[in-house]
Amino acid sequence: MQASSVQFLSAPLMTPLTCKVLTDDLLPAVLALDQICLGGLWTEAGYRREIESPNSDLLVLLANQSVIGLGCLWAILDEAHITTLAIHPDYHQQYLGQFLLIQLLQRAHQRVLTHATLEVRASNHKALNLYQKFGFQTAGRRKRYYQDGEDALILWRSQLQTPESQHQLEKLKKECEERFSQHRYHWCSQDV
Repeated sequence: MQASSVQFLSAPLMTPLTCKVLTDDLLPAVLALDQICLGGLWTEAGYRREIESPNSDLLVLLANQSVIGLGCLWAILDEAHITTLAIHPDYHQQYLGQFLLIQLLQRAHQRVLTHATLEVRASNHKALNLYQKFGFQTAGRRKRYYQDGEDALILWRSQLQTPESQHQLEKLKKECEERFSQHRYHWCSQDV
C-alpha cells in the first residue's frame, strides 16, 4: 500500500484593513504618524479636543491593527471641512488615501452635510488629482498659508446628499476594494 501525500496550497496572507474613530489608546501611534506625514501639525492636546468634540469626525485607518492613515472633518453648519488626510509614506499609491476620503465623505453624508471643503498645497499634484477625482473644484487660494510660505488652494465640493454623489462614492469604494487584493489587503467592514 502506497502512502498518499496531500499538498496544501496556502493563499498569500492578506492584511486586514479597518477604519475606526480615533480613541485614546491609538493616540501615540497617531502622533507618530502626524510627525511623519504632517511634521507634527497637531499636538496630543489638539487630538484630544477633536476626540471630545461632537462636531469632529477623526478617523484612523489600520493595517493589521497598525495606524497607517488619518482623516478628520469638522461639521460646520451644512459643511464638512476636511482638516486632515494623511497616509504613511510606506503605504502611498495603494488607494488608501482614496478609501479614507470615501470614509470621511460617508460620515459627512450621515451628518446630512451638503458641502465639503479643504485646503491643499498648490504643489501637491497627487492630492489635487485625488480630490478632483471626487469632484472637488478650486474655489480660491490662500496666499502663504503654510509655514514655509507656500499657497494653499481652497477646494470645494457640493451636493453631497444627492443620489449621484452616493453612487460615485460606491463606485470609488468598489475601485479601492478591487485594488486592495493587488496589495494583499482585505477590507474588514466596520461601522465608523
